[in-house]
Amino acid sequence: MSITSFNPPIRTLMGPGPSDVHPRITGAMARPCIGHLDPAFVGMMDEVKTMLQYAFKTENQLTIPISAPGSAGMETTFQNILEPGDTAIIGSNGVFGGRMKEVTERCGAIPIMVEDDWGKPVDPQKIEDACKANPGAKAVAFVHAETSTGARSDAETICKIAHNHDALTLVDAVTSLGGSELRVDDWGIDAIYSGTQKCLSCTPGISPVSFSDRAVDVITSRKTKVQSWFLDTNFLMGYWGPNAKRTYHHTAPVNSLFALHESLVMLQEEGLENSWARHYKNHLVLRAGLEAMGLSFVVEEDYRLPQLNSVSIPDGVDEAEVRSRLLNDFNLEIGAGLGALAGKVWRIGLMGHTSRVENIFLCISALEAVLIDMGADINKGVALYAAQNAMK
Repeated sequence: MSITSFNPPIRTLMGPGPSDVHPRITGAMARPCIGHLDPAFVGMMDEVKTMLQYAFKTENQLTIPISAPGSAGMETTFQNILEPGDTAIIGSNGVFGGRMKEVTERCGAIPIMVEDDWGKPVDPQKIEDACKANPGAKAVAFVHAETSTGARSDAETICKIAHNHDALTLVDAVTSLGGSELRVDDWGIDAIYSGTQKCLSCTPGISPVSFSDRAVDVITSRKTKVQSWFLDTNFLMGYWGPNAKRTYHHTAPVNSLFALHESLVMLQEEGLENSWARHYKNHLVLRAGLEAMGLSFVVEEDYRLPQLNSVSIPDGVDEAEVRSRLLNDFNLEIGAGLGALAGKVWRIGLMGHTSRVENIFLCISALEAVLIDMGADINKGVALYAAQNAMK
């Protein structure tokens, strides 16, 4: 058997992630590899930290990229904060709230689940009630932007409730960083994690995290060791900390960090608030086209993520066949529903470099063509006109 070089097809990625990677970022990855303790690389590390603080809108010193994807960022925040026997209140309104429960249990902590329907935000009143019923809870954890549904929860209000009950806040911002308003310091978020492969237009494999001074005090006063040696921030700060002489911890993914650096430079060039506005404006264009076609959204507009759109599947349509035909005939990827929404929705992403008008028009026209060919009951010939009008 002779195996040759792998050359992937060129796709337009409009699913729940990864999103399209900007050519500047793939170009950055192709730059010469240098040592992870090279003075030039160490200088770049400092710039990455500064730009991540900008992206998170925080002055937290412990703001670093974890050398692993967003799931490792989740484990980093939970494992550093929670110890065996601790209680954590978890707002769950989709797949990733459920994963928080799993990670909490693996830390030896006790999860108190606050459940909301998929497609709805985490209910702040339920969090308030859970805090009152569980005095002494160490943390309140929730997903700011639930990737499995496209629902955005009110992080500012939930964090205020948690702090009123002297609990830390642990927040999943994998899908929101760079794409939706997110203010770590102003909202009082104590520990937060994200990923590079969504609204930052970067490749998968890195997880930005940030910890408040309050969270750092909790970490440094732990009675037990952090469950994971690799994810222990006490050690990571020796490598990512402000000291001129860095302590070896692990071999960082050098070229992937080149990519993250470039993506954060691009975010600064565009302007963080401008990026938020672009994602929302493009959502309105997509919404106009899909609704004109007769399709509807699962999440109500007031708490819908502009960068992750859950769209109901028309009656009688084989949703998997639609996705397959979009991929094979148009090189266009959209996502399937998960969990309670499996088989009921498509998840259409408008994240990062994907969030461009030409991609929206491709998606609308390709989806309309496939649905018409499959005999779906939709409004024909009006979607592109409606989307174009929404741009005015």
